[in-house]
Amino acid sequence: MTAPSARPPSVDALARSIADVGLPHPLLVEAARAAIAAGDAASARARAEQRARSLLRPVLNATGVLLHTNLGRAPVAHAQAAGYTNLELDLRSGRRGSRSDHVARLWADLCGAEAALVVNNGAAAVLLVLAALAPGQGVAVSRSELVEIGGGFRVPEVMAQSGARLVEVGTTNRTRRSDFERAVATHGEDLAVLLKVHQSNYRIVGFTETVEVGELAGLGPPVVADIGSGLLDAACPWLPGGPPPWLAGEPAARQTLAAGADLVTFSGDKLAGGPQAGVIAGRAELVSRCAAHPLARALRPGGLVLAALQSLALTYLERRGGDIPFWRMATVDAAELRSRAFAVVASAARGRVVDLASVPGGGTLPGVVIASAGVSLGGDRLAELRAWRRPVIGRVEEGRTLLDLRSVDPGDDSELASALSALALRTKPQA
Repeated sequence: MTAPSARPPSVDALARSIADVGLPHPLLVEAARAAIAAGDAASARARAEQRARSLLRPVLNATGVLLHTNLGRAPVAHAQAAGYTNLELDLRSGRRGSRSDHVARLWADLCGAEAALVVNNGAAAVLLVLAALAPGQGVAVSRSELVEIGGGFRVPEVMAQSGARLVEVGTTNRTRRSDFERAVATHGEDLAVLLKVHQSNYRIVGFTETVEVGELAGLGPPVVADIGSGLLDAACPWLPGGPPPWLAGEPAARQTLAAGADLVTFSGDKLAGGPQAGVIAGRAELVSRCAAHPLARALRPGGLVLAALQSLALTYLERRGGDIPFWRMATVDAAELRSRAFAVVASAARGRVVDLASVPGGGTLPGVVIASAGVSLGGDRLAELRAWRRPVIGRVEEGRTLLDLRSVDPGDDSELASALSALALRTKPQA
């Protein structure tokens, strides 16, 4: 006779035996049930731990990419007590108000605009503008600006979804004012918008020509400039030392509107340094048309995002750039980073200090690098570092793991050192 097979353990008992993983009991039950069904009850802990690691959690960004899309772009801290706000209440009249009466006005001030409207991301800002200003009509854009950025955002496809019709002008490498003039003459009143799109994540170099916003102003249709990356003012009045050299040439909202754009659109979580959001700013009449469109309700952000944006706007207006994490990280001197790297290496007794090059990231300033410093380890240690209690995310170049301190908050240096100290030694020790 064959021996009877062992009876599988109780799902509840197995779930309770792995309670130290820290997940709610229903999720532990799910892991236990899956393990038993697979005939491998011992795998329940590993399954639960994998589920725990799949949840949204803080990580330590040591990639040197300041606006890392996979890591949430700009680092933002915002907390507020549970309670109510005057989100859509006019405190003077006691009647229903508008979400644009408080936060959006601050962003209009920052941009030097008549009015502004906040939506839930940069792509939504472009979509809403096109839907509101050019339904069933033409929108002229240079062929060199028919961009695709991360996540599959393509200008022609967004335009099609908005109900507007794409009118391509110029060529891939050269577009002149006369190309837009010809489009205006050909399409007449059916051409509703002249759209300029910032080439945020690539560059065309060599035999090139482009049309600036000022050249488009006065041709007739409203000029809309999607500047994408969200630099508010090229003068950076929030920074005591003014704009860093690596920002040269980056379009800014205030200057783009002053040059003749009727509207600008941009993201809130890139160079603006805030939460995910999109901003439409410019002429009050055009902003009002966007706000009145049915899509505006579908694309509006919630109260938490608006509160974070208000706090950020006030920080800008008070010219406290050092209190904005992105700008603090982006402008710290490389010598200070090198000093911190020596301290990390000394504390961890592992690695060596190296000079590195950080990048803004987030589809902004392609080709721009910022002098930095960090720690180098032999071999690829990325998987081990990701398994740390607070996952450490670095990069590998030429067979070495690099941990760039420009994207690490100084308060996290001790955590980084602890992660390095905990790395298992290889059979052949490497620095």
